[in-house]
Amino acid sequence: MPKYEEPSGLPAPLLSDPEMIGACRERDFPRIFSLAKRRGGFHASLIARRCDLTPSRVGEVMKSERQIRDIGVIERVADGLRIPGRMLGLARREWETPEVLRADPDHVGQRGPVAAIDQRPTFVSTLPSGDLESIIAAASGPRLSPSTLRALHSSIEDYWRRDDQHGGEVLRPAVVGQLRYVVEMIKEASGSDVRRDLYGIAAELARLTGWTHFDARQYSQARTYFAEALQLAKAIDDRQFMANVLACMSLQATYENRPADAVALSTAAQDTARARGGTPRVMAMLAMREAFAHASTNNPSAAHAALAEAHRQFERTSDADLDPAWVTYFDEPKLIVDTGIVHSRLGEAATAEPLIADVLRRGHRGNQRGRAFHAFWLATTQLQRGNLDQACHTATVALESAAAVGSERVTGHLREFQQRLAPFGKEPAAVMFEARLRAMLS
Repeated sequence: MPKYEEPSGLPAPLLSDPEMIGACRERDFPRIFSLAKRRGGFHASLIARRCDLTPSRVGEVMKSERQIRDIGVIERVADGLRIPGRMLGLARREWETPEVLRADPDHVGQRGPVAAIDQRPTFVSTLPSGDLESIIAAASGPRLSPSTLRALHSSIEDYWRRDDQHGGEVLRPAVVGQLRYVVEMIKEASGSDVRRDLYGIAAELARLTGWTHFDARQYSQARTYFAEALQLAKAIDDRQFMANVLACMSLQATYENRPADAVALSTAAQDTARARGGTPRVMAMLAMREAFAHASTNNPSAAHAALAEAHRQFERTSDADLDPAWVTYFDEPKLIVDTGIVHSRLGEAATAEPLIADVLRRGHRGNQRGRAFHAFWLATTQLQRGNLDQACHTATVALESAAAVGSERVTGHLREFQQRLAPFGKEPAAVMFEARLRAMLS
């Protein structure tokens, strides 16, 4: 009988398989472990031993009864299964560097440098060009300065702009990589002010990552990153940002058909912000989230009360307010269109239509997802009012914007609109819209 040989790592064909790539990108460890077992020769006990986990924990992860969130455990999985760091949003692992590039202090000036020179054509040709930046960064280490922190904040603003324009799916690996980089910087940072800034930056990156998962309707992964953002913000007692994350989780709960959770999260968000004197703009945005939550429970009186509170708080805003950067998007047009969406969710189409139409006419400054989203809600109100041709025309506007941005959330709304067209299936306008939707989805 041939002797069994343990695999040294996952085979290259598996690591290049789209299913494994997707599982690693989403940090879907139940799927990663299952693929490692079925196609990589790693039985559960071997996974446990290689990754320094207990067999029972590996079993719980494979059955989705337990999650892996700790960065140290994720690194052990990468090293134990030999998954390249970039696939899991980590820095390049030490074992990925060819031996010839590793410094050996005991042989400096002897065989080491000679071997490096002799073998240079071999390893240089196999290294991705992007690794040069990683090598230089590893040699110099992070340089913490006010300009570094400003650059990190600027990159977050740029990520949000690109997310609005194109969707977050393509951005996510870069955002996750930067998040892990900042977490490593926190470990080495000295000085309370610098550490606080880094915690805040990490919290923003974690929320952004959660948002990209939410927008892609990958709800489990979104919750994982939202929870991480909460913990990072809690570490510096940034109650307003914690409230912001809770508001994101409330919105997600409305999409998951968990209306009671949506209400609880939105009220918790307001309580959290109020405890630290949330600015009027922050409180207005959070009240609007509560209105969305009550609308999802079809509770008009509670939704109207939350809308009134949102408008009352917004009227108190002032240029002198020290608003966090993440809430500046909540301007007057956003207040108006969100008000219209709440009325639409409640079936109050006559009130909703002029509000949404007004904001849609103003434009969206490059925010294709916002334009698609608002066009969908305007089409919905028009259909509620019996204006089929107008509704299908507006929904086509949503289609055109949706085609320019990768957002499964918006695509899901368009499918929802298609379902509402079922009673009008033979009408020319409905037939034309459905044909265009199929073309976009294909």
